Amino acid sequence: MHELAICQSLLDQARQIVDAHDANGIERIIVQIGPLSGVEAPLLAQAFSIARSAAGFPNAELEIETSPIQVRCQQCGTTSAARVNALLCGSCQSWKVDLISGDEMILKSLILTEQPASLSGPLTRAG
Repeated sequence: MHELAICQSLLDQARQIVDAHDANGIERIIVQIGPLSGVEAPLLAQAFSIARSAAGFPNAELEIETSPIQVRCQQCGTTSAARVNALLCGSCQSWKVDLISGDEMILKSLILTEQPASLSGPLTRAG
């Protein structure tokens, strides 16, 4: 299951961001996955539930967004949407296209949890 290795790498990258921003942890990781990326979203979600605890983020949630497949036609120059098994120009139906998006996995955003505010000054008891 290469999704586990992907999650470990994703969480390593998230750890660097947490440390750079002096945050306490991660609330949510949002990734964008293209249908041609080779990453299976259900397997990634399952692997994330295993990897997050080992990485020190037991409460982190994973949100997966799907990016569209887009191609640019080499013949007519049109950029259009395409399907997984039909990478054809949406305008002239040519198969001579360049893939613009749909094969990526992107760390889109991270929602960090902040360090708790420190108390400034002595505690006093009323009354």
